[in-house]
Amino acid sequence: MTLPRLLVLMGSGETSPTMVKTHRSVFERLDESASPAVLLDTPFGFQENADELVARAQAYFAESIGVRLELATYRSAADADELATARFLAQVRAASFVFAGPGSPTYALAQWRAAGLRTVLEDKLAHGGAVTFASAAVLTLGVATVPVYEIYKVGEAPAWREGLDVLAGLGIPAAVIPHYDNAEGGTHDTRFCYLGEHRLRAMETHLPPRTFVLGLDEHTGLVVDLDRRRAEVVGRGGVTVRVAGRSEVLPTGTELSVDDLEEIAAQLRRGGQHGSSACESARLASDGGRDGMSEPDTGRAPDFGSAPIRRLSPLAEALQEQGSAFDAALAARQVDAAVAAILAVERELADWEADTLESDDRTRGRLLLRSMITRLGDLAEVGARDPAELVGPFVDGLLELRRAARAARRYEDADQVRDLLVRLRVEVRDAPEGTTWLLRDADAAGTPPAEAAAGSAARSAG
Repeated sequence: MTLPRLLVLMGSGETSPTMVKTHRSVFERLDESASPAVLLDTPFGFQENADELVARAQAYFAESIGVRLELATYRSAADADELATARFLAQVRAASFVFAGPGSPTYALAQWRAAGLRTVLEDKLAHGGAVTFASAAVLTLGVATVPVYEIYKVGEAPAWREGLDVLAGLGIPAAVIPHYDNAEGGTHDTRFCYLGEHRLRAMETHLPPRTFVLGLDEHTGLVVDLDRRRAEVVGRGGVTVRVAGRSEVLPTGTELSVDDLEEIAAQLRRGGQHGSSACESARLASDGGRDGMSEPDTGRAPDFGSAPIRRLSPLAEALQEQGSAFDAALAARQVDAAVAAILAVERELADWEADTLESDDRTRGRLLLRSMITRLGDLAEVGARDPAELVGPFVDGLLELRRAARAARRYEDADQVRDLLVRLRVEVRDAPEGTTWLLRDADAAGTPPAEAAAGSAARSAG
């Protein structure tokens, strides 16, 4: 049996609800009897919570995709003997589906280069199987890699590190940058996997000739069918081809040939726009008639200080939507709708539990959930109060009007007040010692007062 040759590059969200459809489409093309699917834990192998990340990824694929993801572990080349290394490579070689995601690209590169993983990946993509790399892992596949932590957290001078260079052999001479549209910085530029414009601009000049930047927006993927030499943009954002500050954005839904990617880069390198009719028609069809060409970059970063930007993650968008729905439901006293919003938030948090989010969206979601429950409880406290206590001041006011009318011998006015109270299911009882009233239950409105008294609230009127 010959497996299809599939390469899936993801910008982020690899274990989130946004990528479920993409993962399922890949497995639909792999024969169910094919060899196992494996998870590579190397990129996060140095982290203290590595076991937890493995469990979350396996739970995601089992629950959302219906696939058992076996662990192909290789956390440290220094700790692996020859047998452990050979076993790791054999497991990857035998798998029909290979998956790797978050962590550190430079750490992963050091371990994988020592193990010789590049050859195994090249063989799989040449002879059959699916490789899905995302986040940190996808950074390693190009000719050059962004050392994210070293630049953004440690403060090293912006410079590329040598990548596995798997893509060039497939006709994609690129440096891949995930999290391309990241906006977590808010007031400072964290696009391009936390590089920002000025760092990427400087680093571009050091790429090898003919190499372009392939930018993957968050929760976005590029599915490459190597048998057909076709690629498709999937997810919620776009894929960007960038050369020397000039970019062309391919929106989700775009289909094009693999060769078109390099042709787009060549046109950008010459300072023009890509003219492939096949690519252009696909892009226009996916974008409702708007082309994906961006203006040539001036090299100046946007003014983040005066106009902070922040693109919400899909989870944050869902939380915001349900929070607004809850507010509207509470304002309209629609309890069922408020409960539905609470359940929707709980469901969203459960769906995103397996995702390796680097933001605080889940924490914000839990805080929102607690707030919604508390506010609904406040409303329930009002609703659970004795109805007589709620309407008492209004009834007492009407009875005072009735008392004054009777004292002034305006008996017709007094009777009208009494009739009004009866229509409102308030039974007035006059006795020598004073007037009392009884609030009859709604389901007892048509019953005699004596029968309704057991389920009613009684008060004395002053």
